[in-house]
Amino acid sequence: MKLSEIKEILKKVNTIAFALPDGNLVPEHFHVTEIGKVKKDFIDCGGTTRHEEVINFQLWSADDYNHRLHPEKLVHIIELSEKTLQLGDSQIEVEYQGKTIGKYGLDFNGQHFLLTSKQTDCLAKDNCDVPANKKRKVNISELQASCCEPDSGCC
Repeated sequence: MKLSEIKEILKKVNTIAFALPDGNLVPEHFHVTEIGKVKKDFIDCGGTTRHEEVINFQLWSADDYNHRLHPEKLVHIIELSEKTLQLGDSQIEVEYQGKTIGKYGLDFNGQHFLLTSKQTDCLAKDNCDVPANKKRKVNISELQASCCEPDSGCC
């Protein structure tokens, strides 16, 4: 999800809730403790120089159970961050504390913001001899017969 998308959603909802990939909700007394611009310049294993920029939201839950972040307040924090940090309309990455700090993508299902799992990947598969995930073609005659043979009367 891009920054412009979350702003549009926040203008239409009455409450904010974040769901973890396992379906559990982030406690409703969470804080957005940071909004930042994260730039990453790197070289992949194939020698290609790459540049990445995301907008980072950090969620945090404390013991102040009466705290509730309202959509208009988060829009205000985002707009202040845009102005101060010159944020573009980049993808949002969310940090949230589990057993360690987890990094998630962000989506919306019409009711909750969804923290989506992120995966590592080789960006230079063609240079690293990493085989592409191809499905093996199999002839039906190579498959083992099921326990239910034609004319066996089991079906």
